[in-house]
Amino acid sequence: MASAPDPYADSNTDTDTSADIGAAILGEITRMLVEIVGDEFLLAEEVGMSTTFNDDLALESIEFVALAEQLHRRYGADVDLMGFLAEKDMEAILAMSVGELVAHIGRVTNAALTRAAG
Repeated sequence: MASAPDPYADSNTDTDTSADIGAAILGEITRMLVEIVGDEFLLAEEVGMSTTFNDDLALESIEFVALAEQLHRRYGADVDLMGFLAEKDMEAILAMSVGELVAHIGRVTNAALTRAAG
């Protein structure tokens, strides 16, 4: 089975670096989730790229708002979780994985760095 394309990779990006960036973003999201839902809940659920917000973490809407606020503080206005969710239908929102959010943050921050360097 062919692997999915790396959302951070472009012709100028080393694959190891993009994997490191993805792992760093995943770590930050995990830390935010621990603050939002609590340590004891996440100890029972290993957060990975395939972890879903609805089925696996049972995140409620108020917790999504708290996550959006933390993402905004950490990454700035370009990483707009509510805007990202608004582009999805209800089924896609319910099925959304942590990896999809990691990829979104990677794309947005990579685009911002490209603009700044431009």
